[in-house]
Amino acid sequence: MSDTPQDEPILYEAHPAMFRNNPVWFVICVLLSFVVVGLILLLIWYLQTRATTLIVTNEQTTLRKGLLSKETNDVFHENVRNIQVKQTFFQRMMGVGYVGISSSGQSGLEIEVNGIPDPDRVKEIIDEHRHTS
Repeated sequence: MSDTPQDEPILYEAHPAMFRNNPVWFVICVLLSFVVVGLILLLIWYLQTRATTLIVTNEQTTLRKGLLSKETNDVFHENVRNIQVKQTFFQRMMGVGYVGISSSGQSGLEIEVNGIPDPDRVKEIIDEHRHTS
């Protein structure tokens, strides 16, 4: 069984960025790494980012979360109603940001993920394929 949704070509795949999304927290963890607590915090943070994957194919966007328990949210591009891209000043400097996607079938956001590299590119890919699906 393939890891891609329905064997579609993957157009974008990323994990949230650690350092670029929150450089102050990263520096604090590194400084605390001289103490075991800092290393534990850094390890937990790393595992959280690696256990979160945003996959954009030509037909759908999928958010996968979790190490021990898994959660998967899919939104087909033809059903996308709204795409939110948010970036703080520091996130813009680091090239990361927040992406939120809602579909016509739900009232709220179905996919929300922070710290994604090049969030504007994610929006461009989805916009390009949501009208051609």
